[in-house]
Amino acid sequence: MMTSDPRWLRLLRAEADKTSIGRAAIRVGYSRTAVSQALSGKYPGDMAKLERMVLNALELPMAVACPHLLLNLPTTMCHGFSSKAAPTHNPVQMMHWRACQICPNKSDATSSSQD
Repeated sequence: MMTSDPRWLRLLRAEADKTSIGRAAIRVGYSRTAVSQALSGKYPGDMAKLERMVLNALELPMAVACPHLLLNLPTTMCHGFSSKAAPTHNPVQMMHWRACQICPNKSDATSSSQD
């Protein structure tokens, strides 16, 4: 790891090293490909947006342990997924959404994201 890397990239790299690139991508709300490209310095997209997403996801002090994904998620991400309309177009997301509807973290994410 280069010391000249920006903080958000160091956080992203640490998360990918701790879990995996795929899990880090889920946590920050980007595709595995985009995260891999960012870590290798080849991401062609909006770097400022990626930076905001990484910092929001990885520096956010309020997090919940998602029993479905087996990850710690920011409460805003947890609440956002559990409160959205059922994703009937995607069976994998639908399984996740159904798990959210009975998750004990649902009320914690709802109350802490409405600050």
